[in-house]
Amino acid sequence: MASSTARRLLPWLAIALAVIVLDQLTKNWVLQQFQLGDSRTITPFFNLVRVHNAGAAFSFLAGASGWQRWFFVGLGGAAAVFIVVLLARHGEQRLFGWALALILGGAVGNVVDRLLHGHVVDFVQVHWGGWYFPSFNVADAAITVGAACLILDELLRVRRGR
Repeated sequence: MASSTARRLLPWLAIALAVIVLDQLTKNWVLQQFQLGDSRTITPFFNLVRVHNAGAAFSFLAGASGWQRWFFVGLGGAAAVFIVVLLARHGEQRLFGWALALILGGAVGNVVDRLLHGHVVDFVQVHWGGWYFPSFNVADAAITVGAACLILDELLRVRRGR
């Protein structure tokens, strides 16, 4: 039984680890190449920037007094444990597994930032005609794609149930 669970879990953990490594490598590069607030135009709608986010998505709670760092570390840790349990139980479901592995990798990638720096390093900036989407990173992108996959998985599950 344990080896069956490990076989189901290992591919998903490998995907999560790949997300974490890619996320940390890109953030490390940005920290080495950019000063805080620096921006480099890549295309008319895409910049690389260096932004520090002490909050969550869209800088939620970024202005709090510092307690949010540990709150988000704890939340990310709890989410990681929950996701690993779900992967162990449902690892044979491909789309669901991909979704959870991407979310896991992204969550842990941002937790690593909070532990190392006290904030998350964001660097992707998308804009058009004076409108700017909040800056994000590889971990955030993985979480977003994972969430979209979760929604798709549920829609497909409901459709199969009809």
